[in-house]
Amino acid sequence: MTMPFTIEIEQEDYGRWLAAIPELPGVLAYGATRDQAITRVQALALRVLADRLEHSESVLAMVDVFAVVA
Repeated sequence: MTMPFTIEIEQEDYGRWLAAIPELPGVLAYGATRDQAITRVQALALRVLADRLEHSESVLAMVDVFAVVA
C-alpha cells in the first residue's frame, strides 16, 4: 500500500499561501488563497509524476495505481 503525499501549507506575512510536497523536491506552489495553493501544488505534483513516468523513472507512489494484465 502506498502512502499519500503530504502537503505542507503556510501563509506568508503578507497573505500569500505557499504549499509544498516534501516527498517531491521542488514541488511547491503559491496561491492567493489556501485552497488555490493546494490545488496548484496538486496539479504540479501530477505533472511531475507524469513526466517521471514518461522518462521511465521509478515512481513508487504509482506502484499500486495500475494493474497490467496479459
